[in-house]
Amino acid sequence: MLSKKEVCLDLRDWDDEIFKEALSKGITAYYCDPDNVPQEFRQKVTTYSDTPTGDVLVVPLGKEAPQAKRFAVYAVVLNYGDVEKLISAAKLGAEVLIVDTKDWKIIPLENIVAYLQKTSAKLMAKVNSPEEVETMYGILEKGVDAVLFKPRSKADIGRIFDAINYIANVQLSPVKVVEVKDVGMGDRACVDTVSILSMGEGMLVGSKASFLFLVHNESIGSSFTEPRPFRVNAGAIHSYVLTPSGGTKYLSEIKAGDRVLVINTQGSARPTTVGRVKIERRPLRLIRAEVDGEEGSVILQNAETIRLVGIDGKPISVTEIKPGDKVLAYISKEKARHFGIAVDEFVIER
Repeated sequence: MLSKKEVCLDLRDWDDEIFKEALSKGITAYYCDPDNVPQEFRQKVTTYSDTPTGDVLVVPLGKEAPQAKRFAVYAVVLNYGDVEKLISAAKLGAEVLIVDTKDWKIIPLENIVAYLQKTSAKLMAKVNSPEEVETMYGILEKGVDAVLFKPRSKADIGRIFDAINYIANVQLSPVKVVEVKDVGMGDRACVDTVSILSMGEGMLVGSKASFLFLVHNESIGSSFTEPRPFRVNAGAIHSYVLTPSGGTKYLSEIKAGDRVLVINTQGSARPTTVGRVKIERRPLRLIRAEVDGEEGSVILQNAETIRLVGIDGKPISVTEIKPGDKVLAYISKEKARHFGIAVDEFVIER
């Protein structure tokens, strides 16, 4: 399933095409003149407005709060005094605090997030680009409740949609290993992320886009190697890897700055960024598995530090896996892919 964060689009400079594109993506909050919203969509959206005709009245910081009306406070935060005024507004019943932090973005919002924990007010942070969105949602781990973004084009809607939507959970299934064999030398990719991966976390990789194995990270050290908890030695470069949008990429395509999906043994997922990809020639091992008539395979480096995950959640080295073992995998109903996007067409992958 996709995890959708809230976004409010600033359409005070109204644009019908941008509005329709945003609504088609499921965005339902708009800072705008409510009279610009076509009547047939009026009940489907929430409008923030400087006029009383909107669903939520937006008032500047310091202005007297309205009576018996849903209201939000808009503030440009320049100093700690502004933060204190915002907290007071929350205590007086402001439903949303819309905050523009200008140059200092992180520290002021950290303070506000901390103070708002004991109130019912939501924090909406103004962002200038889709790239800022994840930073806002990661502040103090809890993050802001929503972002306010002013799109310049329909293309911006797609970018902001990608930033607020990602796979949050996948259904992992136990699959039975039916074959293990060495397949000689080949090129494999280590995907080094900018995150510390925990025990049980890894990436979904496989030779079929519809049958992906949970490949564990290298947080487990040995007497010969130090732990590398940022790394997943993901396998042969032809392999698919699941991305945050639910699509796939070939490992050969992944590069620094790309986004990949990290999954734990319970199926919980989180996106992270690739810091580096190392492609090197190594001895490889094929592992083939099946479940309910479906069969899939993954080709991994043949080394003790490369692991799949057993149904008990414990990592199993590829050097120890044998036919009859059961490991965790993701079986997708969408069998075909076109440039990594699931499509409904006939396809056979072996």
